[in-house]
Amino acid sequence: MNKTQKPTNQRLLDAAEVLFAKDGFSAVTVRQIAKKAEADISLVYYHFKSKRELFEAVLMRRAKYLNDLRLDELEKIERRHEEDVPSLEEIIYAFVYPLLKKLSEDHDEWTHYFSLIAMVNNSPSWGGQMMTKYFDPLVHRFLKAIRRVFPDCEEADLYWSYHFLSGALTLTFAETGRIDNLSDGICQSSDMKSIIERLPKFIAGGFSSLCKK
Repeated sequence: MNKTQKPTNQRLLDAAEVLFAKDGFSAVTVRQIAKKAEADISLVYYHFKSKRELFEAVLMRRAKYLNDLRLDELEKIERRHEEDVPSLEEIIYAFVYPLLKKLSEDHDEWTHYFSLIAMVNNSPSWGGQMMTKYFDPLVHRFLKAIRRVFPDCEEADLYWSYHFLSGALTLTFAETGRIDNLSDGICQSSDMKSIIERLPKFIAGGFSSLCKK
């Protein structure tokens, strides 16, 4: 389906996602979004009322889908372990793998959204509010699963461990090319296969170091 065949609200969401990911919320105008979407500027306000509501709609439309994918992975693991406790690495894998898989298999479709999430998560203005609104229920569900692995883990250690996980994940989403330069080309920030192989193990090691008593 080409751009003009898509519904107007979908074209506006697609255009806003690309522009917000590239330039941030403040630098993007409603007129720029309408132009990129090949839509009349009045339709932005008809469908979304304001630039702020459009921004939130961009975050929300993929957040629920991704959260459902991750929750489904976690529930599959828990069904396999009805009589025992899943391993920490299995739980971490369920949390990060669906995201990295999407970025690997449908890079062109998802790269702008993940870049936007990285930007929002690292923004003092948006991070606390937006990430809380769209992702905290899922995060608490995963932390509950991790508590089963480490029942004696102090609450502070559990939340700090997640904080560091979130930082590693959003830096990965940003695909800045930093590791490409640092490693003289040995590693590439777009190499999702290598990331999928390493990131869950790295994160599990961090949780274990802080939470294992």
